[in-house]
Amino acid sequence: MSAPTLDPDSVRRTSADRIFEALQDAIVRGDIGAGERVGEADLAERFGTSRGPLREALRRLESRRLVERTPHVGIRIAALSHAALIELYFLREALEGMAARLAAVNMTGDEVAGLRALLATHEQDEALKSDTAYFQPEGDFDFHYRVIQGSHNSALTQLLVGELYHRVRMYRYQFSAYANRPQKAFAEHQHIVDAIEARDGDLSEMLMRRHISSARHNIEKHLKENS
Repeated sequence: MSAPTLDPDSVRRTSADRIFEALQDAIVRGDIGAGERVGEADLAERFGTSRGPLREALRRLESRRLVERTPHVGIRIAALSHAALIELYFLREALEGMAARLAAVNMTGDEVAGLRALLATHEQDEALKSDTAYFQPEGDFDFHYRVIQGSHNSALTQLLVGELYHRVRMYRYQFSAYANRPQKAFAEHQHIVDAIEARDGDLSEMLMRRHISSARHNIEKHLKENS
């Protein structure tokens, strides 16, 4: 029996997926800085790929507003002004506070248990243990994403995940990598889960708003120190 042949399109998609994930992680972690101009040739060499899969990955990143492509100028990693970033954090505070309130009412017992299991996994991360960073992969591995989904409110989820999530995620990680913030943020996550499990919507909302407000103050402090 002859060996199965590989569909070239399938191979291409797999390669594009790999490059997309590697590029997105590099952007979120700050290995490729916000506002930095990048060239296709350099990226292809850096990530060991050909131009086809790379361009497909860049198109996906562009749809997430993580890269910007300008005719006759090239590709630039997206960047928010300081003022725009702070505005987004005020918006997150209100919307994610509401998501936590709704999660306290609407999350199933299994979903709450899954949230606790997620934090138990986060707790084993070496960077978090050393209080140097708190990196959460996207989607179901991200505490905030799980709480938003747990609200079971499709309009709110679309706003937070569809519009804001990917733009904010890299700043969440990079500004968490300061002394004393990772462990503090993790403890705040645990308190939020306690409130959700107790079905206390008022407390869940207050703790989430306070958590994001604390992150915003941390950002404002470091922006001021480095201005």
